[in-house]
Amino acid sequence: MLAIKGASILTMAGKNYEKGTILIDDGIITAVVGDALDESAYKDANIEIIEAKGLVAMPGFIDAHSHIGILEEKVGLPGDDSNETTNPVTPTLRAIDAINPLDSAFHNALAAGITSAMVGPGSSNIVGGQFAFIKLHGRSVDKMCLLSPAAMKVAFGETPKANSGSNGNPPTTRMSVSAMLREDLFLARQSPPSRDAALASSKAFEQDFTMEAYMPLFDGAIPLKAHVHRCDDILTAIRIAKEFQLFMTLDHCTQGHLIADEIAKSGFPAIIGPSLSSRSKVEVESLDFKTAGVLHRAGVMVAITTDHPVSRIQHLPLCAALAAREGLDAFEAMKAITINAAHICRVSHRVGSLEVGKDADIVLLDGNPLDVFTRAVYTIVDGKVVYKRK
Repeated sequence: MLAIKGASILTMAGKNYEKGTILIDDGIITAVVGDALDESAYKDANIEIIEAKGLVAMPGFIDAHSHIGILEEKVGLPGDDSNETTNPVTPTLRAIDAINPLDSAFHNALAAGITSAMVGPGSSNIVGGQFAFIKLHGRSVDKMCLLSPAAMKVAFGETPKANSGSNGNPPTTRMSVSAMLREDLFLARQSPPSRDAALASSKAFEQDFTMEAYMPLFDGAIPLKAHVHRCDDILTAIRIAKEFQLFMTLDHCTQGHLIADEIAKSGFPAIIGPSLSSRSKVEVESLDFKTAGVLHRAGVMVAITTDHPVSRIQHLPLCAALAAREGLDAFEAMKAITINAAHICRVSHRVGSLEVGKDADIVLLDGNPLDVFTRAVYTIVDGKVVYKRK
């Protein structure tokens, strides 16, 4: 057992404690209380106590859109598995087959209190493949994985155009990007009824490996994860998702502040970032930290991303702080990298808040989570201390 004693606790679940105790058993939170630990109750138990007076305890941070371990730092081409550029439509690709937990960025993340991330392919393809939601501590991605597939990556705008258009193959226009996506979704939508009818009549049914990859979308198990920057691409993504009755997350959503009411009407959440990066292409010329605040005030659920390694994953709390400085409510900024990110990634039953029954993924900080001088003192994943500042 593990007890965190005397910390100021931000549960991100509606109730906080100025000085409280968190109890953990077998990797799961068993109590979050505002009282001091009664050690006599555990005198016969093998319990480790972290004296956390003066520290802030909160859920481990979550990056809702990352390429950590797939686009490795310092490695160059041998460590770049982010885009299968030989084919613009690759729904069968799985992030878990390319994530390298020995990428040095995993340590950087843990040292900053980031305990989990949604990880997947890049945006060169119209359909890039399947994301996975993983813990950031471990050596085996199978053991680190909470959810796979967790989302299906699709991309609109400049990047899929530039990748295929440069070699003379489609798409070369935004119309072609949308048409090719629609065609695959249309074919995939026909597959379940045909399969079910064949099985009901005891007829043979030939499975299509590519179309099967889309089935979790139409079953409602996973969302589309749409790379969108410009207003027109955001609205096209919404149009297609509504046409096929699919749930979707709007990732990057760079010009989202210009059409905040339209996004709010769609009901889709937005994952904002990487706002700490440069305006490296035309479609991100409106890049600004104010976007998250504008969308939140319009009624959109917002998470914040570094898009690692576009900006480095350890700067996720800094990105939240800068969004707060530019108009996002400070508490909402913390939610954007904890419980909101967990809700959007569909793992809030496991992580994102400090509640009884949830995974003990916790960061202990030596100050305000949104202060640039604040450091992670302990990072805990599944109830184990995986980082301790010396």
